[in-house]
Amino acid sequence: MLSVRVQPRARREGVVGVHGDALKIALRAPPVDGAANAALAKLLGGLCGVPPSTVRIVSGQTGRSKRVLFETLDAETLARRLEAA
Repeated sequence: MLSVRVQPRARREGVVGVHGDALKIALRAPPVDGAANAALAKLLGGLCGVPPSTVRIVSGQTGRSKRVLFETLDAETLARRLEAA
């Protein structure tokens, strides 16, 4: 499971650093009708080499702080792939 802090409506999209114990991610999508959540799944899936459909937001669907589960990756593999990205 991965903790993320999302910054919607950003100029650029990508990982911008760390916010406390969470990975801070900037998204161009607005926080409306699940657009930012879909963009987050697509971005994280692309970074980790998994389909966005396997990236599931388990908490924080309507907030900036989220917990994300990668259904096809264990914690060790996830950490390696994020470091490489």
